[in-house]
Amino acid sequence: PGQRRVGLLCNNATVDREYRGTVEALARQRGLRLVRIFSPQHGFAGEKQDNMIESGDGAHRATGIPLVSLYGRVREPDPAMLDGLDALLVDLPDVGTRVYTFLSTAVLCLQACARAKLPVIVLDRPNPVGGQVVEGPMLRPEFTSFVGLVPVPLRHGLSTGEYCLFAREALGLDVEVSVVRCRGWRRGVLFPGTGLPWIPPSPNLPTFEGALLYPGMVLLEGTSLSEGRGTTRPFEVWGAPWLDAGTVGRLLAPRLRRLGLRLRETAFRPTFHKFQDRTCRGFMLHPVEPDRVRAVAAGLAVLWAVRTAHPDRFAWKEPPYEYDFERPPIDLIAGTDELRLGIEAGTDPAELARSWRGALRSYLERRRPHLLYRS
Repeated sequence: PGQRRVGLLCNNATVDREYRGTVEALARQRGLRLVRIFSPQHGFAGEKQDNMIESGDGAHRATGIPLVSLYGRVREPDPAMLDGLDALLVDLPDVGTRVYTFLSTAVLCLQACARAKLPVIVLDRPNPVGGQVVEGPMLRPEFTSFVGLVPVPLRHGLSTGEYCLFAREALGLDVEVSVVRCRGWRRGVLFPGTGLPWIPPSPNLPTFEGALLYPGMVLLEGTSLSEGRGTTRPFEVWGAPWLDAGTVGRLLAPRLRRLGLRLRETAFRPTFHKFQDRTCRGFMLHPVEPDRVRAVAAGLAVLWAVRTAHPDRFAWKEPPYEYDFERPPIDLIAGTDELRLGIEAGTDPAELARSWRGALRSYLERRRPHLLYRS
């Protein structure tokens, strides 16, 4: 009697400083009764490797609490899943990039909770790549998809809680959203400065360095290049069997040095995904000055350099991508066709990035009322 019945959206990467999971922590919390757990893409345990690999429902191993997958038969809770709850708690790690689907799942939950008149409480977590730098093109409405539900740039610079507050306003959702703030985080602090343990939020982001590079190197998912899936350092290594590393390196290295990165030639052999069991020539990116890294600018430079060196081999990946079977994956990732058309036209990547500055300035103004942390 007197206990609030709550649901929880999380996965097993949500731990405290003592490495205790959120489910276990809430199960012992007085005044709350955790009755349902919702999990995002990759499964609650984070074991599913790739896009469009679904998870089923089940039960939490340690507590027996029902576990509902929101990346399986549904991607949004139906009314029956929310029935009997007094609130939905959201505790999700994010990596600061629009296409990372965890916050898309959170937004779909906000929509469902708006219809059910159910309040949402976000247990906030820092943006691991910082809350000051924003980069890349803005999502255009005609490119809305599961990897782009909210009009933010590719690198959005919001915490999980701030993202939910911004999404509520941007999408006009009538839902109560409360945020339990992080203590001690400032916008300029990258993940290593938080003192928190890095728990891979999903299988292909095993390191902070990969997450720092992800906002730009995720663009390679929309191309004929390997983004390093099937290796131990995805999004840090990249290439292809046909890559002329000497030519590409000469084009790239000076540009990346200005972005806080060093380029090191290497070879790798993916165990799955693109070029499975084939030796790829390519590079590893080293963020030697993490605060200066501009990952989207780096990703643009990579696309430009490879297409310049290999106009006959570089290609855009064909659909499907995250359940969209018609539009080019690169357009869904970028949130616009401007990036693809610019690379095809041979536009200098720095010029492409400059073309988005006006929209980014407008975004910075629009997000200002939702910021919870100081610089």
